[in-house]
Amino acid sequence: MTSEITRINPAQLHAPPGYHHITVVEAGRTAFLAGQCPLDRSGELVGPDDLDAQIEQVAANAVAALSAVGARPDHVVRSVIYVVSSDRAVLGAAWQRLTGSVIAPAFTTASTLLGVAQLGFPGQLIEVDLTAALPG
Repeated sequence: MTSEITRINPAQLHAPPGYHHITVVEAGRTAFLAGQCPLDRSGELVGPDDLDAQIEQVAANAVAALSAVGARPDHVVRSVIYVVSSDRAVLGAAWQRLTGSVIAPAFTTASTLLGVAQLGFPGQLIEVDLTAALPG
């Protein structure tokens, strides 16, 4: 069984900055990836208080998690991005960095970016939740 993924931006809605308003998955299996944190393989936080370094680690972790289930970033059908900041410039920079990373195709789908007060680890600035429609 294969999944067909269709991404839609209705003409009646505003043009979104890189993502789609609607993602439809016709059939197949779904994988829900737990929050991808900026932790290395040993569980250590990468780049405490360094958003760029943490985005690189989150992206690498997301690719590894997707690969473990036979998926790629373009199989992602929903993402939620949490960034420790209430500053729109910081949130925008995080979005730009993610959409220029190795997991950029994951963010062309239904995506939400949230500024939050804090995350689970001291010095952690970002976390990403992903849902993927698995191929075959």
